[in-house]
Amino acid sequence: MRISVFGSGYVGLVQATVLAEVGHDVVCMDIDQAKVEQLRQGQVHIFEPGLAGLVRENLENKRLQFTTDAQRAVEHAEVLFIAVGTPSRDDGSADLTGFFAVGDAIATYRSEPLIIVEKSTVPVGSGDALRGHIDKALRQAGRLLQFDIVSNPEFLKEGSAVNDCRRPDRIVIGCDSDAVRKVMRELYAPFNRNHDRIMFMDLRSAELTKYAANCMLATKISFINQIAELAEHLGADVESVRLGIGADSRIGYDFIYPGCGYGGSCFGKDIRALIHSAREAHCSNDLLAVVEAINERQKNKLFERVNAFYEGDLRGKTFALWGLAFKPNTDDMRDAPSRVLMEALWDAGATVRAFDPEAMQETQRIYGHRRDLILMGTP
Repeated sequence: MRISVFGSGYVGLVQATVLAEVGHDVVCMDIDQAKVEQLRQGQVHIFEPGLAGLVRENLENKRLQFTTDAQRAVEHAEVLFIAVGTPSRDDGSADLTGFFAVGDAIATYRSEPLIIVEKSTVPVGSGDALRGHIDKALRQAGRLLQFDIVSNPEFLKEGSAVNDCRRPDRIVIGCDSDAVRKVMRELYAPFNRNHDRIMFMDLRSAELTKYAANCMLATKISFINQIAELAEHLGADVESVRLGIGADSRIGYDFIYPGCGYGGSCFGKDIRALIHSAREAHCSNDLLAVVEAINERQKNKLFERVNAFYEGDLRGKTFALWGLAFKPNTDDMRDAPSRVLMEALWDAGATVRAFDPEAMQETQRIYGHRRDLILMGTP
């Protein structure tokens, strides 16, 4: 099947590469010329275990191509995935500028029927809004186009994204056409052989499923951190408590490890977006707001403890920090708790010696050369 993927970040690049691996003819489009040139040479700009080798293999086999030419990508596809970034605005809403820009390209360049798939995380109703956006552009141009819109949210975990894409827990597909369901089932057939992982639903339910999943996971993290604080004040051992509640099959052990709070590009952004959506719909967002507040407070706790131990006198002291990315097996520093800690230490006059097996280059890119940051070659 001829596939185009708009966006070559974590989601887009993994999706494009794994679809190429199972035999689809894939074009991955990005507006960043430098990034595309790197990818054409088999140089992957993100660290994700197993990804670089797969990119090079599929480039060599001519199943995967990279381009900055939106027209080429639009015209190539039978199915077009939108996997562009949807960052948070100041009010918590998702910035859909890039998302709608893909719609503009489709309205401009496409003449044959097309299936458009939302892979980006977008607020509920975005698929309908995109349909209206494209229809308006087509009317203004005096053109007709038959197209369908599908929501197919990603559930990848950074550090295991390739495996998650190859062996998904579930494949959520939101659409309202039997013909489109048939195409999507065919597209995902290589990942759906042992048992049926595909879950069909309507478009808006699929869009909400993605947000609900991430917000549930974030809630578990904030919950266990709240319990950890309570355990400390009551003289209980939170690790024993964690084992005691995780043994309950209704709860499980995943995401109930107390720590410095969640980071990365998804949980915080998605909670803020869902809070904004709830506000716009005049619905309560109390739980989500508390989850986010607990997490932001948790990111400051380690510094507060260090500062209290030294009675507020950190100037001239040096602290070792092992672990910079927001989680293991990635170089992603977005919203990482380490950044909150380091920046607080610097503001207090301290120096940081830091190590991370994957995120050293990204840390250097973000902070540049600082006298109070020493990046170590070994732990």
